[in-house]
Amino acid sequence: MLRINVEEAPGLELWRLEGRLAGPWVSELERLWASRGSGARQEHAALDLSAVTFVDDHGKKLLAAIFADGAELRATDCMNKSLIDSIQAAHRGPHSTAGPGGLLGMTLLTLFAAVCFLTVSTGLRGQDKPPLRLTLRGAVQLALKQNPQVQIANLNVAESQQDRNVARSALLPHAGVEGFVLAQRFNVYALFGRKFPGIAEHAGPAEDFQAGPVFSMPLFDLTLLRRWQASQQGLRATRSDELGVREQTVLLAVSQYLGSLRAAAAVRAAQSRVTLAQAIYDQAADLQKNGVGTGLDTLRSNVELQNEKQRLVVAETALKTSLYGLAQILNLDPHQDVELADEVSFFETPEFPVGQSLETAFANRPEMKSIEAREQQVLIARRAAAESRLPTFNLRGNWGYQGLSLPSSIPAYNYQAVLDVPVFTGGRIRAEMTRADLEVKKLDQQKQALTDQIALEVKTAIAELESARHEVDVANLGVKLAQEEVTQSRDRFRAGVANNIEVVTAQDELSRANDNQISALYRYNQSRADLAHSLGQMESLYSR
Repeated sequence: MLRINVEEAPGLELWRLEGRLAGPWVSELERLWASRGSGARQEHAALDLSAVTFVDDHGKKLLAAIFADGAELRATDCMNKSLIDSIQAAHRGPHSTAGPGGLLGMTLLTLFAAVCFLTVSTGLRGQDKPPLRLTLRGAVQLALKQNPQVQIANLNVAESQQDRNVARSALLPHAGVEGFVLAQRFNVYALFGRKFPGIAEHAGPAEDFQAGPVFSMPLFDLTLLRRWQASQQGLRATRSDELGVREQTVLLAVSQYLGSLRAAAAVRAAQSRVTLAQAIYDQAADLQKNGVGTGLDTLRSNVELQNEKQRLVVAETALKTSLYGLAQILNLDPHQDVELADEVSFFETPEFPVGQSLETAFANRPEMKSIEAREQQVLIARRAAAESRLPTFNLRGNWGYQGLSLPSSIPAYNYQAVLDVPVFTGGRIRAEMTRADLEVKKLDQQKQALTDQIALEVKTAIAELESARHEVDVANLGVKLAQEEVTQSRDRFRAGVANNIEVVTAQDELSRANDNQISALYRYNQSRADLAHSLGQMESLYSR
């Protein structure tokens, strides 16, 4: 895009250029420069290139022609200064650089351009990166790899795995090494409650030393077994939650990519309409010049041209913001630009196998799997609470050297078989069972609500997909008819049968038809993604 501002001053006409002097904007600048009135040519003209970011080969040739026409070229940045110096040197011709002074000037110009290039490239080396071209599948794979929500879900699975390992460790034997030195002194009278003749009132101090292995192992404890089984169901639920996060991330990435494709298609359509409006404007101007058309026709065509340029600016901005959103979902470097590699596929309408039953969706959706796993986890927890009334049988013991000191120690051991029979727990077991029953009822309600939601999503997605397919067919036909209308109205205007009101009306109809086509294609692709998500097939469809 190129913005041109013309400032009038006594004896000076200053043209300020801002943006890219490339492509169709070169022709636009050439047309505006050629249309300057004879009065303006009497004034000194200058072109300020300080805000120009890029100039292609055709733009350089046009600047050279404008300089040869007597205009002054100005710039404050070193890159455009170097460009202006090269244009001026080429205009002076080879004879002006034949002498030593000319050769020195060209040498200094070359060194100046090299310094400017090194300065700019060094300053931008750490910031500018080549654009990252992404296909839809590549964007989905990158989102599944880098999106923070997916990473958090992976960490949650890892935590659940460790919780399962902790619960399993309670069922396994435990062993260790223990050693201690005990020094004690106690009151005999306080210990027995009476004094004994001939026996001192206190005993000690005495030391006791013991060192050796200790062990413990549960032989029968159903509560520990149920906790381990519940942790397995918790891991299953967490993995289902991870699948749900991955499905949702794929849906976000696909929707944002499709939105970017829609914005890119809108930009291409706007560029095509600008080219068409430019051609119609040139046609009206030629007819006016030959005395066939009127100034009103030319003015009307120019207004339509400016409207199409404005729509192009809006479409380009929408594309940029959509790509920024895609980069955020993919968790890319903020300095990394993104380009779409699947722009052509946006206009395709691939079929989707809709012969899927609701039972398939119920079996595939990770949210349903998560609720079922959590329901099993609660049921196991209830069994654990009920079975905590049963006795537990554990084995504990130690073996080691024991004595008053290390030299006097002898081998000693202690083995215990412990039977624990709960008699009264203060209502804890009943409360835990009741809480588990309430949790099961709550999960049943959530499961019913999720079932209704999945059924609604599947049926709605199928209906919208069928509707969008018909909309695409109608929109494609509308674009074809609008293009024929533009062609016929231009022919009538060229033949002098009608004014260009018909042409402008046809242009508006073509613009509306293009918008309808792009919207219909976007709805079809988005409905296809929504159906895949409702069936739990987002990752399998878009990442493989």
